[in-house]
Amino acid sequence: MEEEPPAKEAESTAGRTCDGSSPGAVLAEEADPYRMDGGIGHMDYRDRITIEPGKRSGKPCIRGMRITVSDVLDYLASGMSAEQILAELPDLEREDINAALTFAAERERRMMSLPPA
Repeated sequence: MEEEPPAKEAESTAGRTCDGSSPGAVLAEEADPYRMDGGIGHMDYRDRITIEPGKRSGKPCIRGMRITVSDVLDYLASGMSAEQILAELPDLEREDINAALTFAAERERRMMSLPPA
């Protein structure tokens, strides 16, 4: 069984974007204090999902583009395959789709459910 590498201390990402997009962009890790642990079967979405207050109303976007995580999820929910989405949106990469799914799954795991009234 492999040993996990020691956890790195958090480093500041102030003023940094994943693709050099507008200076107001922040990485999802800055906007989201609950970070993925990179465990088996999980993709690290933090370098692909950005949140910019002035872009798409601050919704999580893919690599600073105007394509939101919700857009990708909506395409998947409508029955489109990853290949069809990539053909429709040529700027996307397969890893972007995986990052959107991982981001959404992580948010879902953190949602608090209220007991029935």
